[in-house]
Amino acid sequence: MPQRVHLEVELPDEVVATLSREEMAAKAKEALVMELLREHQVSQGKAAELLAITRHELFDLMTKYQVPAIDLSPEELIAEFSKPFPRS
Repeated sequence: MPQRVHLEVELPDEVVATLSREEMAAKAKEALVMELLREHQVSQGKAAELLAITRHELFDLMTKYQVPAIDLSPEELIAEFSKPFPRS
């Protein structure tokens, strides 16, 4: 069951003046979800669900936050490229 978490963040007055509380909350949630995705704590599907966006929109957001869409180690990448290419 989801839980509501409240965080307190200190920001300069000039930042607070430019954003509504809702915008600040949305940006904080977006940044947190992107970091959880980067750390493999949530899947791409779950990240999209948490942010109520499509997978396509998620990929755009991942680009903005520089979160790789495919995150393989060099060994995993070599193994993938060593596999025969499927032909239809």
